[in-house]
Amino acid sequence: MNITSSRHALLRTTATGLLVAYLGGCASPPAGPGPSAPQRLPDAPMAVPATAPSPLYETTGGRTSGAANPRDYRRDAADHLYGQNTNRIFKGKMPPLLYAIGVLQVDVDGRGRVTATRWMRAPSHAPEVMAEIERTVRQAAPYPIPARMGHVTYTDTWLWHKSGQFQLDTLTEGQY
Repeated sequence: MNITSSRHALLRTTATGLLVAYLGGCASPPAGPGPSAPQRLPDAPMAVPATAPSPLYETTGGRTSGAANPRDYRRDAADHLYGQNTNRIFKGKMPPLLYAIGVLQVDVDGRGRVTATRWMRAPSHAPEVMAEIERTVRQAAPYPIPARMGHVTYTDTWLWHKSGQFQLDTLTEGQY
């Protein structure tokens, strides 16, 4: 990984962490006085919740998106896809001639499941790439829950290198 890629990855990770911390602080306090949350000592074991996590939490691993529109959700979905396919992401700037470029629309329900995919621009000269992209999208589920929208349809452009590695337009490092 080159220095620029490392910096971009660090910035993405830092920005995501800050967003999670910020959104976590946005919760409104409970109405009226109530017991304060117990403080955890560094070596103390974590308390087990009295109730089991909801099925929604189990299905998605607890990831939610605070996105208010499909464009913002696209960033969360791209981060999720990159996290699920770290060894398949093309590192650095992509060459000027790519093997395939496709634009795919993805429907995600309120539980983070992919309910449909539609090609807006299919790389029909490379049907194996189309099949692989669709498989990759479906295998990455569950996606972050689109909590503010209930469900979402987002669109992203897949930039496919002949090696089988890819970048998404949302997170691309560009082309040289």
